[in-house]
Amino acid sequence: MAVEDEYEGKPDRLAERLAEVDEELAERRAATLRQGLEDYDLDAEDAALLAGIQRGEDGIEYLPALPVVAIVGRPNVGKSALVNRILGRREAVVEDTPGVTRDRVTYKAEWLDRRFTLVDTGGWEPDAKGIDRSVALQSEVAIDLADAIIFVVDAMVGATATDEHVVKLLRKTDKPVFLVANKIDDARHEPEAYALWNLGLGEPHPVSAIHGRGVADLLDAIMKKLPEVSAVAKHEIGGPRRVAIIGRPNVGKSSLLNKAAGEERVVVNELAGTTRDPVDEIVELGGKLWTLVDTAGIRRRVHMQQGADFYASLRTSAALEKAEIAVVVIDVSQVISEQDIRIIDLVLESGRALVLAFNKWDELLEDDRRGGDRRRMLEREIEQDLAHVAWAPRVNISAKTGRHLEKLVPALETALESWDQRIPTGKFNAFLSELVAEHPHPLRGGKQPRILFGTQAGTRPPTFVLFTTGFLDPGYRRFVQRRLRELWGFEGTPIVVNMRVRERRQKS
Repeated sequence: MAVEDEYEGKPDRLAERLAEVDEELAERRAATLRQGLEDYDLDAEDAALLAGIQRGEDGIEYLPALPVVAIVGRPNVGKSALVNRILGRREAVVEDTPGVTRDRVTYKAEWLDRRFTLVDTGGWEPDAKGIDRSVALQSEVAIDLADAIIFVVDAMVGATATDEHVVKLLRKTDKPVFLVANKIDDARHEPEAYALWNLGLGEPHPVSAIHGRGVADLLDAIMKKLPEVSAVAKHEIGGPRRVAIIGRPNVGKSSLLNKAAGEERVVVNELAGTTRDPVDEIVELGGKLWTLVDTAGIRRRVHMQQGADFYASLRTSAALEKAEIAVVVIDVSQVISEQDIRIIDLVLESGRALVLAFNKWDELLEDDRRGGDRRRMLEREIEQDLAHVAWAPRVNISAKTGRHLEKLVPALETALESWDQRIPTGKFNAFLSELVAEHPHPLRGGKQPRILFGTQAGTRPPTFVLFTTGFLDPGYRRFVQRRLRELWGFEGTPIVVNMRVRERRQKS
């Protein structure tokens, strides 16, 4: 039996008891719990998390947005080796094969007492025909989502056509770019680095990622240009909020964008996969402006795709990463497929807010009138296959006719509000205390893990950190998530609950 199921049907007074705890009392309790953490072994990241929290004017506590440094370059130039050297530990997979890194991966790094986010890029196929385009796409996304860029070139090979492709993108940005001439293992090879001056990106930094040579000087230079607070991470929304319209091919994504825009902006064809590149359109819905991104339909798994299909999927992932919320379009005239579920899981992995748009609802109503049972089957499929996203707003629409399109706006607004939502630390710890009092964690191996303190470490999506004395069962964490939703809503957004298991400090 799942741990959260152990409490199903068991009434408690959690909401009532929380209502009796005023903010002042909650803050005092949280301060006491936080002080109690001093008796436990905390690492530098724990201390930074606790010390970095700032109280806003609204009384809610916020964490500063760490600046972002992205590492870009063609395959097999040593990007992941440089990541490991900067981190001081082996995190990124390093192998003498192009394309080992396939996705953008983020790490927390530190240099000269300054913390920042390091992004290792990848995502290409180990296919000579496709490498150039794939690297360029990854670099484009990395540039958009970084405060500073490290461009790695294999100095022993020299600048290639693929490197030149990336250079064209880097020349267009006003963000600081640090050209790294990698694989300069000793002073004899330094003339190879100076040959990269002709790329037009400034002075090359001769580095050996494997041996660590020159990495400290590189980081010193980066710290001088890196802002204290990121301009891209957790940034304030200054323009129309970005909505990625995604789904498998031929479910009506382009039709939805065209109807929202009020004109034919995107090619619509019965042939699945007509859309290859994302098309951004600013449209007005519900009296507000929104940036809609129509994305290429996701077909097979990326590593199985070739040519245009591979790039369509890659661009879809890139559009999702740059969006704030995803509208997953599902064709109700067909059975909910494994592809639909995989696309929804892609949204969950990205941490974006989520709205489910059930398209071709007019066909479902017509089937009802003819005495069909598709509607009943659909509800059963939703209950079975989409139970893990029961919190996502559902909108029944017809993209072709525009039926109920206006219902998308309140669903989008609700999901985005939840995505940005914060719970004051005092209230969150009061919730944890009352929850554990009502439903303590089950004994495991004769021990019962305790929750020492909790804080919301971030938003977009709401991310909570629990300091505990032992590992919490996944089921118990899901139980915590479910109760958070019952009390604070969080409709339309995933919730992340992380743990930091800490042992009591030994008395000297």
